[in-house]
Amino acid sequence: MHVLKNERAMQIALAIFIFGGWQLGVMTGVIDKFFFPAPSDIGLQIWNWVSDPSFFHHVVITLTETVLGYIIGTMLGVAAGVWLGLSPMAARILDPFIKGFNAIPRVVLAPIFVLWLGLGLWSKVALAVTLVFFITFFNAMQGVREVNPAVLANARILGAKRSDLLVHVYFPAAASWILSSLRTSVGFAVVGAIIGEYLGASAGLGYLIAQAEGNFNSVGVFAGIIILAVFVLFIDRLLDVAENRLITWRPRADAKPATL
Repeated sequence: MHVLKNERAMQIALAIFIFGGWQLGVMTGVIDKFFFPAPSDIGLQIWNWVSDPSFFHHVVITLTETVLGYIIGTMLGVAAGVWLGLSPMAARILDPFIKGFNAIPRVVLAPIFVLWLGLGLWSKVALAVTLVFFITFFNAMQGVREVNPAVLANARILGAKRSDLLVHVYFPAAASWILSSLRTSVGFAVVGAIIGEYLGASAGLGYLIAQAEGNFNSVGVFAGIIILAVFVLFIDRLLDVAENRLITWRPRADAKPATL
């Protein structure tokens, strides 16, 4: 506990050093505030947004797009990854198509989704799904392939059926791979929603950032970036809690090493 408090204090000190130096640089003229506005101005802009009830409408829109894209992309990625992990022939047949689609820049897909689905919510969700899908897909497939053959052989000797193997062997073995991909894909889900809003929307945090950029308002751009960073950190914290509950056999990072 004492070590954790020291680490937290060091994090706070580092944040104070970075933002304090940034503020001092702007005040002394070393840093051009047109390109890098003062943290105090950014904080004031965030406060003005948060104190305005209409701001939370934009937050809800972005949150809805992110959550839907994250959940749908994760479910499709895990399902496809487990299926192809258990079907080597199907994996070999679909391999060039999967690699080809994965090689397409997602930004190129954004205008296509807008043409297909319009400027509403689902074009942003579709873009977020394409970003999340491949991360969870490749991790789930690799996790299934990494199952110990001896464990599978023992389970079959004990009379385990294919459904039993899937529930009691494959999924637990791939859980670490899948959960590690979930942490990475959170940021990509947000990126998909923001890019979609940035290219065409009437609401959302990406819309606010695009408006600020169009007005050469660097304060608004930085304020939007910081809000998005806090947004992702909050979701990442929720995943920490879920991961600690689901993977109970894994030692905690703050656990003391065993002594003889």
